[in-house]
Amino acid sequence: MTSPQERLAALGLELPEVAPPVAAYVPAKVHGDLVYTAGQLPFVSGALPATGKVGEGHGLVTAADAYEYARRSALNAIAAAAAAVGGVDRLTGVLKVTGFVASVPEFTGQPGVINGASELLAEVFGDDGRHARSAVGVPVLPLDSPVEVEVVFTVA
Repeated sequence: MTSPQERLAALGLELPEVAPPVAAYVPAKVHGDLVYTAGQLPFVSGALPATGKVGEGHGLVTAADAYEYARRSALNAIAAAAAAVGGVDRLTGVLKVTGFVASVPEFTGQPGVINGASELLAEVFGDDGRHARSAVGVPVLPLDSPVEVEVVFTVA
């Protein structure tokens, strides 16, 4: 059986530095055998790759791009949880994902966008990465991010 670290390497991914909080909270909190992450934005090297609403049309973030941002948000959540417990291989699985998509009112593809996060977690944790989930459309997210993801992990 391969470890989460080995799966990340096989995917060509490295855990990023944990993004510093943009307000009064911590990136992840351990409680018993669970790790709860704060909402993670799709930061890449400390910056958002895009801002704005998800939808179809000029000036909007495409659903395909938002899917990739959800994937990045999940990677950032793994990094935050791993930092809280002393390493990614201490994380044993995923219980719950909550995904938020800043979208125009007529956009109804939030589940497809948040699949970016869900699919990455399954790739990294295998069957233990399968989880319960909510995908919610919202009018705006912090820093005008198109996507935000929270994850509850299990820990050894």
